[in-house]
Amino acid sequence: QVRLVESGGGSVQAGESLRISCGASGRHFRTIGMGWFRQAPGKEREFVAYIGWIGGYSDYADAVKGRFTLSRDNAENTVYLQMNDLQPEDTAIYYCNTGGAYNGRQYTPGQYWGQGTQVTVSS
Repeated sequence: QVRLVESGGGSVQAGESLRISCGASGRHFRTIGMGWFRQAPGKEREFVAYIGWIGGYSDYADAVKGRFTLSRDNAENTVYLQMNDLQPEDTAIYYCNTGGAYNGRQYTPGQYWGQGTQVTVSS
């Protein structure tokens, strides 16, 4: 089975940056990539970004495009989400996911989820 562990969340002021990470471990770990989702109070969970392990292709939600950047360390099975110019609207719990499918246009989440890490942005 696959286990995901997230870290790096915290509280910042608008305009500042954070980098959160998600490490994956487990036997027979052969997923295609890692996705990120977030959920703010009173809102549904929404897609943030996706990166593939092999090709490294990244896909971003319009709300974060140009500010957030994904990177990966395949040897450590770890994905990093660099979040720049954070805004109060980015405040949410951020979750990583793997085991899903990517068709070149949309990432469908799989069965493995992290516990979530809180990101709070104040103005």
